[in-house]
Amino acid sequence: MPDTGKGGDFMTLQPNSQRLAILGYHKIGNPPPGCRSSWFYISESVFVSHLDHLRENGWRVISVAEFLRGLAAQESLPSQAALLTFDDGYRSNLQVAVPWLQRFGYPSVMFVPTQFIGGQNEFDDGYEPRESICDWDDLRQLEHMGCSIQSHSVSHKSLSWLNPEELEQELVESKAVLETGLRKSVQIFAYPCGDEGADAKRTIEVLRRAGYLAACLYGGGPNLVPVADSYRLTRLAMGPDTDLRSLLVEEAEGVNR
Repeated sequence: MPDTGKGGDFMTLQPNSQRLAILGYHKIGNPPPGCRSSWFYISESVFVSHLDHLRENGWRVISVAEFLRGLAAQESLPSQAALLTFDDGYRSNLQVAVPWLQRFGYPSVMFVPTQFIGGQNEFDDGYEPRESICDWDDLRQLEHMGCSIQSHSVSHKSLSWLNPEELEQELVESKAVLETGLRKSVQIFAYPCGDEGADAKRTIEVLRRAGYLAACLYGGGPNLVPVADSYRLTRLAMGPDTDLRSLLVEEAEGVNR
């Protein structure tokens, strides 16, 4: 099912604090012909307005390398850093979103469930229209276009549904498959459905042992820097009615657990 996210315990941003806003998108553009739209579809014009807002209000969009470096050395991050992420690997984002990102000079991240590479979003059946997921050639093209491919598990199942062996397989196998197929290191994970699993501490232990350096939830506000936990990073859930200005300008929220 689509990512719905979990709330968190947050604290109010203090003046002059550094912020890391991770924006979480799914689909940019229109649904397939004859299919209904949903909250996870954002029109091209609304998406461009988000990019304009970031540029005009002092937010610097950072790459995966800058993001990971900033987790280890906060002074390397700008005061207002933004990371643009896309879940599930929809081919429509290669056709619509990424060309706009290139026009703005913005890098991005796409989290892909490896079982569905070159297929469709069967994990969304009953909730969302069927759409094509990027194949390996698409993913390599995205890498060349400044969109870093990272892990979104193997099967896109909520981690709370899994036993310990299945949990380990989902996290370890997805990383290995992407690294082999793309010949690069994969270091970031996005929790399917924003679900950390029945035992979040165990999940983080597996992530760390597998070699991930960070993991993203779904929902919440900007993270305060330094982040409280790099394996529990909040992401702004982006939809067609999201008021990005309010999320970024009013009380920003940072994880404090």
